[in-house]
Amino acid sequence: MTGRAAEPEVIWTRPERAGRGPKPAYGRGDIAAAAVRVADADGIDAVSMRRIAGELGLGTMSLYNYVPRKDDLYELMVDAVSAEYDLSEPTGDWRADLLALARQARALMIRHPWMPRLMSPVYGFSPNALRYLEYCMTCLEPVDLPAGTKMELVASLTGVVTFYVANEIASAERTRSLPWSEEQEFAARTAYLVSRISTGDYPHLAAAFAQSTGPVDMEAAFERALGRTLDGFVPS
Repeated sequence: MTGRAAEPEVIWTRPERAGRGPKPAYGRGDIAAAAVRVADADGIDAVSMRRIAGELGLGTMSLYNYVPRKDDLYELMVDAVSAEYDLSEPTGDWRADLLALARQARALMIRHPWMPRLMSPVYGFSPNALRYLEYCMTCLEPVDLPAGTKMELVASLTGVVTFYVANEIASAERTRSLPWSEEQEFAARTAYLVSRISTGDYPHLAAAFAQSTGPVDMEAAFERALGRTLDGFVPS
């Protein structure tokens, strides 16, 4: 018995604890906070019903009274982290407001490096996620676009941030595992690339790399990606 519902349900429509009895010792906020702590420390794969129950001093089966499914636990985690956004009053400059929000999203995902793996529309309508989306739509109020297109803009911007941060995290993890320095790795790969380009087999790539002035400025690349995404919907 795991508290499985007889038909589909959303965790937010379910009482804090199924069944009768004394007032529950923990709320969803406590459970989400414990799961976030575990994921921040040991990664999302370390989050299990058994591990979170142990963190709270509960039996695993008791946790199912609060959270019927592991998927619900993930949704609680995403919602808890979504509360970290600073949703201050929009300035009226929709572009600046959305760019600032995208930068917040990047910082949030770097603080919680498991987040990109859970970024899914499935978890997109929790209480804090709804507040975030409403804020985005408020920022976009001055823009003359259909509401559906505005939602696509928000989704596209979120996708760019998620993809970018996922690559940042993967690259950082790989670098930490190298038996040599990042500079040595870069030098070795650059030497190999130059040797291949110099064969003449890749004229278009040769032309492109000839214009390169050095290592890519990842901060500037991130800003360009954000700007081009917004320009795709509303040319500046």
